[in-house]
Amino acid sequence: MSGFWERVILAFRCFLSILFHAEIPNDIAQKLVKPPGPVAQAPTVAAPSVSRLKEVERPAPESFDRAVQMLALLQRDGRLIDFLAENISAYPDTQLGAAVRTIHETCRQALDNYVKLEPIVDSEEDQPVTVQAGFDPAAIKLIGNVAGQPPVRGVLRHKGWRVKELILPPLPQAAGRMVVAPAEVELS
Repeated sequence: MSGFWERVILAFRCFLSILFHAEIPNDIAQKLVKPPGPVAQAPTVAAPSVSRLKEVERPAPESFDRAVQMLALLQRDGRLIDFLAENISAYPDTQLGAAVRTIHETCRQALDNYVKLEPIVDSEEDQPVTVQAGFDPAAIKLIGNVAGQPPVRGVLRHKGWRVKELILPPLPQAAGRMVVAPAEVELS
């Protein structure tokens, strides 16, 4: 089970770093990503092909504020930050499973409400695909025995995701843009 939670923590660290800094943390990238190298020549077979993204997307000047806003929405609707900030090592797996189901469902609903995603490669996972020459390495990561030059054939392990549409509420004016969740003080 520890491998699962390590992956969850790595995934959230990557998610938050991409939101705030538009990049994967260096320690995670070095640990998980093989440096690009020559790719083995593979025979061409009819299969879904993967094309290069036409342009590189740049974050808007207010992207930092929007990243904080997205975190605030995930906290408000799904209590995601509370969950990630809590030390869960003392809880039994059964109790964590119940909590994760609730957090997963509410965060998924928040994501569905505000972010429309689309797969980068619209093919079935675990099926053969062809990666064409000139592919965007930010959108497609080659893993495994990377050697030779594209086009290359491989098995799709993950479709990837890109934002198709972002539908966020208006940002608050001035104060409050950096607040993910306000402190709550109950008066008696």
